[in-house]
Amino acid sequence: MSLEYAPRGLIGVLTPQANTTVEPEFNLLLPLGVAMITARLTSSKSSMTERLADYFASYGDTLRQFANAPIKAVAAACTGASYLAGRDREAMLVKEISTRSGVPFITAALAVVDALKLLRARSVGLVSPYPADLTRASIGYWESHGFEIAKVVEVSASVQGFHPIYEISGVATAQALQSLRDSPLDAIVMLGTGTPTLLPITEAIEWNGAPALSCNLALAWRAVEALDGQSPRSTTLEMWLRGDHWLQQFRVRQQR
Repeated sequence: MSLEYAPRGLIGVLTPQANTTVEPEFNLLLPLGVAMITARLTSSKSSMTERLADYFASYGDTLRQFANAPIKAVAAACTGASYLAGRDREAMLVKEISTRSGVPFITAALAVVDALKLLRARSVGLVSPYPADLTRASIGYWESHGFEIAKVVEVSASVQGFHPIYEISGVATAQALQSLRDSPLDAIVMLGTGTPTLLPITEAIEWNGAPALSCNLALAWRAVEALDGQSPRSTTLEMWLRGDHWLQQFRVRQQR
């Protein structure tokens, strides 16, 4: 079976209810022949941590929104839920949903883990848009996977509005990333699928420092590997980090 706009494969993407970044970045990142459909993770809870816990608990139910659409992989675009659940609970849920749905289920956090392992990164720097408690939880999560968090730089929106993360600008993220440019790191991760990261990644491509990646880029890369039936490969990761298939499209979009 071949879909008109997805002859290579269709990805189902789960996004937090108010996230305004995942779809635009995925639309720029996904290569020709790959398309996505999305389902919204929802929660009525007032605090961010409670909402993240709800998202994690509802992954399986949210998949039902895709009905019988011929998706070949599912990408859960919510890193915060993984931090709070922890490595073991996340691994169990990923295995359970993958088995039940019959397609690979990939979380953004595990996609970053896969990327860091292929980069042979030990010492990692973080650009964090989170409140202090969630940043601490993220550090514990990365450390549980064997990485050393050597430096953390916070980034925030200049004006507070509907959400403290989704209103952060790409320029602010790029400035935070630049502050880590000369640090002796093996890799830099820009946290949060709601953080705009393509502009800073394009700038990092030009430097000779540590490779910089984001949760959305890692997740999109890992989901495409999965729908191709491949394990994570360093050769394709390097192509994504260089922007081989998406950089020109992003630059054209920026000129509009």
